[in-house]
Amino acid sequence: MTQSTDGPVVLRGGTVLTLDDARRVLPGADVLVEGDRITAIGPALDVPPGTTEIDATGGLVLPGMIDTHRHLWQTAMRGYGADWTLTQYFVWYYLEWGKVFRPEDIYAGNLLGALEALEAGVTTTVDWSHGLQTTQHADAAADALEAVPGRFVLAYGNIQDAPAHWTGTPEFRDFVARRTGGDLGFQLAFDVTGDPAFPEKPAFEVARELGVPVTTHAGVWGATGDDGIRLMHDHGFMTPETVYVHGASLSADSYHRIAATGGSVSVSTESEQSAGQGYPPTWALRKYGIPVSLSMDTSVWWSGDLFSAMRATLGADRSREHLEAHAKGDTVTHAALRADQVVEWATRGGAAALGRSDLGSLEAGKKADIVLLKNDDSPASFPVLNPYGHVAFQAQRGDVHTVLVGGRVVKRDGKLVGVDLAAVRRRVEDTVEHLRAQLGEEAWRQGMNPDVPETKVLDNPYTYTDYQSDRTHGG
Repeated sequence: MTQSTDGPVVLRGGTVLTLDDARRVLPGADVLVEGDRITAIGPALDVPPGTTEIDATGGLVLPGMIDTHRHLWQTAMRGYGADWTLTQYFVWYYLEWGKVFRPEDIYAGNLLGALEALEAGVTTTVDWSHGLQTTQHADAAADALEAVPGRFVLAYGNIQDAPAHWTGTPEFRDFVARRTGGDLGFQLAFDVTGDPAFPEKPAFEVARELGVPVTTHAGVWGATGDDGIRLMHDHGFMTPETVYVHGASLSADSYHRIAATGGSVSVSTESEQSAGQGYPPTWALRKYGIPVSLSMDTSVWWSGDLFSAMRATLGADRSREHLEAHAKGDTVTHAALRADQVVEWATRGGAAALGRSDLGSLEAGKKADIVLLKNDDSPASFPVLNPYGHVAFQAQRGDVHTVLVGGRVVKRDGKLVGVDLAAVRRRVEDTVEHLRAQLGEEAWRQGMNPDVPETKVLDNPYTYTDYQSDRTHGG
């Protein structure tokens, strides 16, 4: 078992991506941590006696990454919905089977998902926890997050009940009184359907009364769109703290409203590409000047690391840029979205979305949430010629050598510190067994294997019968 460290820590000799206002990249620099803060960055630092030294030579040191939208409770079903569309996801969780999750299943998924994030260098995660059908489920979610030494925000939601109802219950108020105000962050998570009666208004009023942000899936094709944004704006509920998830199916008017009220959008590119919320909107968000953060959505479909998010986001944005140019007969000669921008979205962007000015960059006085990327056993680890490009396109979760959260080493030499994964596995296996028993084997198998639509083969004028016949007979 990898041992924990106490006292000061110094990472020696790495290339430091500070992500500070000047976006300094410091080759061969040290980062000194004392307590929960960074106290110095520079070459050959003098350190206090007893400081733990971590060799970062040949590695990249960057701020802890921040995921602003992940449904951690679904992690126990890792990969189950790989072939789903968004409609199938809604049917499975919202209409059919989400209600069979017990509090202990929420705990198992949150525990596994929280560890998965931390292991991949995601030091802060927003748990968009919309499976909290009772406050017992909510307590289980919070318990799991508090059992993992990362930073977490519990975004409380309940897809089995109307937001106006569950936010107004005495049980919910009791939960807020008992479980918020400490290290665990808190948001309200619910969506706005666009119903002209604005049934979500009481939930927004509760958020305002409690002084907590709202995070909402906005711009999801066929589910939430411009009508919801307009209702929020007209009633004064769009604030700088509001995080709009996806933002992929909105009009120019909605983007203008978000920009004018200072909100930000959490882009889950793998999700938008695959599930059908709309085209990943970073091209539009850049146009309207809307701040961006990145997220992975759910491991029931996709990967759980922000390297995937950065890579997919660059690919989607650039692909659209090229296709739009080609449609006009033009050629893109210089990519508009750069590697350093997506690295910034994965760090500073998340910190800004959460109002955490003490996170997201490596600077003296800031919280010591730090990631070291180093893998001396990998031929893909060198040379490091373009540090931002290396993070965005070359690195992966297996290259996360060391992770600190608040000055505490939680991963070192590629291993999580003090984690009994066998015990976590047993909890997850119990959840899977419970779900299979509730669904029955036929429904369980069918759920992960949705019907494949029929395909039509187009007539091809260049299919030559004689040629095909010759090929068939070896001519």
